[in-house]
Amino acid sequence: MANNIDIQSIKQKFGIIGNAPALNHAIEVAVQVAATDMTVLITGESGSGKESFSKIIHSLSHRKHGQFIAINCGAIPEGTIDSELFGHEKGSFTGAQEARKGYFEVTDGGTFFLDEIGEMPLGTQARLLRVLENGEFIRVGSSKVQKTNVRVVAATNVNLYENVQRGKFREDLYYRLNTVPIFVPPLRERGNDIELIFRKFASDFADKYKVQPIKLQEEAKEVLLKFRFPGNIRQLKNLVEQISVLETNREISKDTLEKYLPATQSLPVLINEKRAATGDDFTERDLLYKILFDMKKDVSELKKLVLNLLQSGGYGSQVLQDHKDLFGDVSDGISVAHEPVKNPYLLSSKEAKEPIIIHHDKIEDISHETEEESLSLEDKEREMIMKALKKNNNKRKYAAQDLGISERTLYRKIKQYEIEE
Repeated sequence: MANNIDIQSIKQKFGIIGNAPALNHAIEVAVQVAATDMTVLITGESGSGKESFSKIIHSLSHRKHGQFIAINCGAIPEGTIDSELFGHEKGSFTGAQEARKGYFEVTDGGTFFLDEIGEMPLGTQARLLRVLENGEFIRVGSSKVQKTNVRVVAATNVNLYENVQRGKFREDLYYRLNTVPIFVPPLRERGNDIELIFRKFASDFADKYKVQPIKLQEEAKEVLLKFRFPGNIRQLKNLVEQISVLETNREISKDTLEKYLPATQSLPVLINEKRAATGDDFTERDLLYKILFDMKKDVSELKKLVLNLLQSGGYGSQVLQDHKDLFGDVSDGISVAHEPVKNPYLLSSKEAKEPIIIHHDKIEDISHETEEESLSLEDKEREMIMKALKKNNNKRKYAAQDLGISERTLYRKIKQYEIEE
């Protein structure tokens, strides 16, 4: 077991701030496993600092003098990821004007960090499994088996086991990767570490911009500690930089701090602290939006169902009269349909014999309203994507980070909505 001195020195070397028990435990596991060649799977939310743990493992291993390469599997297009990882031969595909070594060949004797491993295509997963089990790989366009001696450290911000259940991730690869699991806690579960990190960033940006460091008033500290930080350390860093640059008063009050915090965080928490991953790379903000949109959609579907029942004669005029907030005033423009009641158990014998009143204009209005609601959701998503791209000068990587989705998902959305960059 790593002692406290080891842990503190490691924190200083890799710029890790905080003393949360879960954070210290993750560092201890990384130190213990570093001396071995075991495969490690690092789990944790986006922005929680998973890559730092891969560097700890590499720097304390016997491979520390070898190559360390880190790639994001979600940022490499599906059509080229095999070439990037395993290399290719000259002429193996259009544009392959010369042979090229892949990362597994270049990293021979070193450590290869695969971030967002859950985004890796199934075909590439099969190739990766062969490397992990036998140290063998084949370049794209070749039939020659080559050997490599690489230590793989993988990371993910989704629940890979759930992806296995849905057929999106190979079960044999999951168990091969998950030899030693390391969980990096989200920022909101690290207590007073949030304030320590805030002060560190405030000092760094004060040096960078040649200004006095910002300080939080007591009430502002309470707000900071209660904020959930779905973007974790990355989000906190951006927050401190904005305030450091834009605020002339270096004493930050509660009201000032709240101006920089997203309003969506005031919504109640609807998911687990360690969020059950959906496989679609939603952040908590996106999940809350999705829940609200789904609720709106359910209401629209309910309207359709009720109107269909009214049209088919399943209810009476009293329903329309009792729910004017949904269907409007039925005092005029109505028609009468003398059709048999299809569900008489819902009505009294007297009601079942009454003619059914249907307000055709209102039905048409609600039908259009439902269509408009559906379109408005797509318009809203398209608008958010365009804003994120504009804010980040059309750099998809940073736009995807702002939206809380993977770069590959953003690419699909851009194609879907025909957004010009």
